Amino acid sequence: MTEQTATISTRTGAASGSNLTWNALRFLNIYRLLLAGILFSSTLLETPLKPFGEYAPQFFSALSAFYLVFAVTCGFALLWRWPPLRHQIYIQVLVDIAAITLLMHTSGGVDSGLGILLVVVVAGGGLFMPGRTAMFFAAVATLSTLSESVYVHWQALALPGNYTLAGMLGASYFATAILTQYLARSARASEALAAQRAADLANMQQLTEYIIDRMQTGIMVLDARGTVRLMNESAAHMFDLPRPAAARTLDQIAPDLAQQLHTWQQDAQSTTKIIHPASVSTDILPRFARLGTETTSGTLIFLEDVSAISQQAQHLKLASLGRLAASIAHEIRNPLGAISHAGQLLSESPSLNAEDARLTDIVCDQSQRMNKIISNVLQLSRRDHTHQADVPLQSWLEDFIAQFVQNYQLTGEDIAIEHPGNGIMVHIDPGQLHQVLWNLCENGLRYSDLHRRPRLKLRCDPGPESTAPHIDVINFGPSITPEVAQHIFEPFFTTEQSGTGLGLYIARELCELNQARLNYIPVPEGSCFRITFADRRRKPLM
Repeated sequence: MTEQTATISTRTGAASGSNLTWNALRFLNIYRLLLAGILFSSTLLETPLKPFGEYAPQFFSALSAFYLVFAVTCGFALLWRWPPLRHQIYIQVLVDIAAITLLMHTSGGVDSGLGILLVVVVAGGGLFMPGRTAMFFAAVATLSTLSESVYVHWQALALPGNYTLAGMLGASYFATAILTQYLARSARASEALAAQRAADLANMQQLTEYIIDRMQTGIMVLDARGTVRLMNESAAHMFDLPRPAAARTLDQIAPDLAQQLHTWQQDAQSTTKIIHPASVSTDILPRFARLGTETTSGTLIFLEDVSAISQQAQHLKLASLGRLAASIAHEIRNPLGAISHAGQLLSESPSLNAEDARLTDIVCDQSQRMNKIISNVLQLSRRDHTHQADVPLQSWLEDFIAQFVQNYQLTGEDIAIEHPGNGIMVHIDPGQLHQVLWNLCENGLRYSDLHRRPRLKLRCDPGPESTAPHIDVINFGPSITPEVAQHIFEPFFTTEQSGTGLGLYIARELCELNQARLNYIPVPEGSCFRITFADRRRKPLM
């Protein structure tokens, strides 16, 4: 993998024009600018620095000025990134070799020591250009140095010993080119590997953020001071909060959860309890984990909506109830039918007095009530499977109200509906929703004020981020006392002599089968029953 990456990077290193290569070339130009500035400044001194321009001072001055102008021009070319990177590297390196060779010639040849400056130029060319091009730069620098020595010797300006020094400089150029090629190859391979790792980490981070945000389990991350630093979509939905909810403390968001967190921090073995946020109708089971080993580290909180677990328990309960109900029907319905039939025959006897007739009516009424209770229990036991679908709530409610108004011979003013106007979709069994809402509207109509219009109001709300909408069924009759409200969803609890006490119990059970919740909410104008639908992202347990 490293070899392949290095080969690809070597072939495309200079041609790709990456920001890293452009920045490195800028550093080489800074070196060129400083060198040209120093050489040009030496010509402005009253006493020139030896050996700079010792043998041709005027040519040295003109050449150093040209070199300074060239360095400034290269700076603008790098800023504009024109011409292309490969062309700039060729032009700059070759001009550097020519300029430094001529400057070396005007200062006494290789004896001046300026030839060592070409090592930096060759090294720079070797870093930016692959293989053969780097060796080409080293060969040009070597030939330039040797040519300058030959020319000086022919002009009898130096001793023959300069060939040895020129050869050593040439060897150093090739050694520098080879070494920089090895370093450049390793650097490019490391750069490619680092870029690949960075891309992998970025992709992993995006994937992790996506998974956390789409998790059905709520996730909250707190710092040492209890401030929320991260909250996914499920957690925000559980507490009916907008996102982001940063810079808010847990005490402000959920005091009950903050109290459990404080207890857990004191004793990590303490048992967590289910909490019930006031703003939404859901049960949340928290789990805590410390981030890091220090006591001042942050905390990770997992928030599990136990509605799915409740639904699974509901299936088991209904299965058991179905078997029990079948046994009850088999054991009770036959003798109950006989009692009811005997009571009806007895009531038809012409010799009954008024007192006996009243007793037979009681027998018949109570027999019918017992039969209704058994029918309700059997009906509930058969609801062990749901056929859920996406239901457009607004149009479905309009059809439901039309049926309800026609069945009870009401007017359009008796039931009001409030909806936001946008298309709210819920995932539920339409038949079971019809049964639950019909039961709630019947109860509301029974307890509403006969002289008030409207007598009932159905209010829809899309919920936070349209994930958990709900319906409120409001009647304008007397409110339910807190003592009664604690028991209204219990089976066989009723405040009427003719009631079975199973209506609201069955309605709540049907809601839980669809991962919805049915709750009573006291309101100033009367009573309100709220159906909170399930988060559409959740799938029912089968």
